[in-house]
Amino acid sequence: MRRMVVTGGAGFIGSHVVDRLAEEGHEVVVIDDFSVGREENLRQHAHSRNVFVERADVRDLRAMSRLLRGADTVFHLAVQCLRVSLYDPLFVHEVNATGTLTTCMAAREANVGRFVYVSSSEVYGSAISAPMKEGHPLRPTTPYAASKLAGEMYALSFAKTHGLPVIIVRPFNAYGPREHHEGSSGEVIPRFVIRALCDVRPTIFGDGEQTRDFTWVSDTALGIVRAAECDELLGRPINIACGEEVSIKRVAEIILRTVGRVGLGIAQAPARPGDVRRHFADIQLARGLLHFSPSVSIEEGISRYVDWLRQNAPDPRALLAEQEPVNWLPELAATG
Repeated sequence: MRRMVVTGGAGFIGSHVVDRLAEEGHEVVVIDDFSVGREENLRQHAHSRNVFVERADVRDLRAMSRLLRGADTVFHLAVQCLRVSLYDPLFVHEVNATGTLTTCMAAREANVGRFVYVSSSEVYGSAISAPMKEGHPLRPTTPYAASKLAGEMYALSFAKTHGLPVIIVRPFNAYGPREHHEGSSGEVIPRFVIRALCDVRPTIFGDGEQTRDFTWVSDTALGIVRAAECDELLGRPINIACGEEVSIKRVAEIILRTVGRVGLGIAQAPARPGDVRRHFADIQLARGLLHFSPSVSIEEGISRYVDWLRQNAPDPRALLAEQEPVNWLPELAATG
């Protein structure tokens, strides 16, 4: 048993990383301030003897120094999301960039065995060439993406200056159980599914031809955990993704077909500010070093998610009420 620390461990991806580590028999310390993460995401560990939850802010150096003592590996996933960065960029910078700097300082002081910084595919910006290799130019288009790239630079600077054993993971768009559907944290697949189940047309921002590499969240968590174990990745980034390019319009069409609402149609709204046009990951490095092979296609994943949502949220209209408004920017709030 090793001691694993997961910041943001009550969040969507973080809670699945916690699940994976607990299944492997590790002692897991979850650090979360529950501003984005939810206690219900960890309810499966309520009676566990090897999962411990600590409420703390990653910007609090004293708390982080205390909580990282004795950690073998730190998985740093604490984050504020992209949409918040459009109307409160300073707050997102403080959590994503300053919070990473603070966590690096605490990790160095604690002499942790490995520091896994979970970045984002958003650091690439829109694809200049595809599929996007780890050496693709980094051209963030939103304050969120810039803050995540700043976190990468802080982590790598601690690797070079202080010898902190750092690995950078760049997950592409994860989706699946526990994904946020509400408010500024809401993501496209749960929002579309809930709207369709309520006979409300999914709303596409822009023309819908923008693409993403959607990855089933259990695959994402597996890739993150495997990356932490790979000595060849020290000081390097690695993509974790499905390796399949899917347009937002196609996602909407799959969802409508899956829930039996093909005739409902799709609504359109103005494009989101700073929206990435194309994302499609090259995952050859993950296949080679981690033997990583994504197991869930977009069609199967959406079907699984719909089944999960129906089992866990029998009244989707209550969830629909939590979606409004969408605050891309204060002046765009009315586009909902």
